[in-house]
Amino acid sequence: MLLTGRLMLRSLSVASSPSTPTLQEIASNHPAGVAKVVLKKGKTQLFKDGSPMVYSGAVDRVIGRPPPTTGDIVLVADGSEKPIGWGFYNSTSMFRVRLMQLEEETAQDPSSALNPDKLLETRIAAAAMLRQNLGLPSAHTNAYRLVNSEGDRLSGLIVDIFGDLAVIASSAAWVQMYQHQIMDCLSRLNIIKRISWRPTVEILKEEGLDLSDLKKPDLIIPQTRVKVMENQMSYLISLDGQKTGFYADQRENRCFLSTISEGRRVLDICCYTGGFALNAASGGALDVIGVDTSLPALQLAKENVALNGLDPRRISFLRQDATEFMKAAVSRNESWDIVILDPPKLAPRKKVLKNASGMYRNLNNLAMQLTKRGGLLMTCSCSGAMTQSGMFFRILQSMKRRLIDVFSGLLHLGCCVNGWEENHCCS
Repeated sequence: MLLTGRLMLRSLSVASSPSTPTLQEIASNHPAGVAKVVLKKGKTQLFKDGSPMVYSGAVDRVIGRPPPTTGDIVLVADGSEKPIGWGFYNSTSMFRVRLMQLEEETAQDPSSALNPDKLLETRIAAAAMLRQNLGLPSAHTNAYRLVNSEGDRLSGLIVDIFGDLAVIASSAAWVQMYQHQIMDCLSRLNIIKRISWRPTVEILKEEGLDLSDLKKPDLIIPQTRVKVMENQMSYLISLDGQKTGFYADQRENRCFLSTISEGRRVLDICCYTGGFALNAASGGALDVIGVDTSLPALQLAKENVALNGLDPRRISFLRQDATEFMKAAVSRNESWDIVILDPPKLAPRKKVLKNASGMYRNLNNLAMQLTKRGGLLMTCSCSGAMTQSGMFFRILQSMKRRLIDVFSGLLHLGCCVNGWEENHCCS
């Protein structure tokens, strides 16, 4: 199940009992001492309302001697130096603090206050219970997202489940520093027998980590390929592939596509290992084409066709650049009933937004031209910087005249879930 909508850190107001210590009192008794990050005037409410990423521009000063270093626990305080919460500090990242718990929450869960081990245990157990209540895993699906970063209030931590294997994607310095505690918490879950740790190298560099110093945790190294099931469809996935190896956040969209594909021609641009294309073919599409530049991904896609007993005459995969393919198809006046456009992250950071917006505009313009009148387009962005800025939707809105002329409607404006910017809870 895909639950959309903002999941904020704000909790229900609970009056503290006289015996409940405040964060300041807990910090005063902390054996290592706790520094304090004081916010600029006018910035406090944003974080009280739930934004978990305290960016450097919101910080007025840091109180503490010696000053905190990356990975240290710190208090976050308003201009009067009154704590509003605590989190993990980073001296290098644009996100100076990743908030973990607000002041008012300590009344409900004081055992987790300034206690990362207890917080991890509580949050991971809560994430597992949520998925269990949503029916995951099930007899038909054993591939899903167990921990979804900010969606499960563990900023920078992604955990995808593939059968009895947990694949951890680390994109924050604190996650790397607490990797053994995280693995211990996961290993206590009955569903997990094996663990694979995958640091997101480029992001961790921006977090200020010297990757040469990163120690690999002691793991049972899994095979490089794993067979999983999602909505009764079988997939071979590569653990050497993109991100965790499979886009678990698109599960419900893949399932929905299978219900509307019967008798239609479908084009899947940036198809990776064929998730959407396979579901379209399974749903009775007349003809399906998947396009991608990755040869290993396309080889897996072809194996997945055979794995699911699909007719290879109705589904094919081409190794070609997405833009080149679409330009050539437009020149031939080709069109499809359903077009899926799910490109890789084109804007990994805000400073490349301008260039990325041009690429998104060009790709979507071509995809629209390839969609038949009355057809359906599913367009996605997994670039958090694009969705947070609102630029992705503005790009699409700027094409509204063509949307009106070409479509009866947009099927879905989707965002691959990966971080605070999208802020969906995807399981």
